[in-house]
Amino acid sequence: MEPVDLALCLAVDASSSVDFDEFGLMLGGYAAAFRDAGIGAALAAGPRGATAAAMLLWSGVRAQAVVVPWARLDGPGAAAVFADRVENAPRLVPAGATALGEGMAAALALLATCPADATRLVMDVSGDGRHNQGRPPAPVRDIGVAAGITINALAVLNEEPDLMEHYRAEVIGGPGAFVMPTPDYGAFADAIREKLAREIAGLLIA
Repeated sequence: MEPVDLALCLAVDASSSVDFDEFGLMLGGYAAAFRDAGIGAALAAGPRGATAAAMLLWSGVRAQAVVVPWARLDGPGAAAVFADRVENAPRLVPAGATALGEGMAAALALLATCPADATRLVMDVSGDGRHNQGRPPAPVRDIGVAAGITINALAVLNEEPDLMEHYRAEVIGGPGAFVMPTPDYGAFADAIREKLAREIAGLLIA
């Protein structure tokens, strides 16, 4: 794959707290974001003209799966194809505990396999619950930050209204890292579009 401006790993919560309808809203929200004309243009707006993206689902320990492999997104057409793959991605991991640190570790491994040289590396975590199984997320976060990776998060607050604090303390890190809230999965599509726009642009906003 030719060089890209950004390698973006989408690390998505598929634990038991995410029911069938919520999972559909989440993947549908990601797909709608990648179909957005502004997002499609932004993906190709950097000096190298492209972004590489992949999606990973995670739940409990040893329950992580790449459901959309790395793709080079160099404009709205490629972004639309990627959106179709996201929207139709199978839920390959069993519903289970929220092994957030394990999911983040799998996402770091996926970023390490990106087939394109990337100017920036970003992990995009989305979920609705605190870590409750497996390795804690903070040491994994620190490994990623030491490797030059920025880790951002979208906190869905329907299950745990104080999830933002957990993500701030244990998950996000690196240059310009941020966490955004969304009240529920009904509002997920708007929130993830805003989050992706901010990640792709690389805005250094606290």
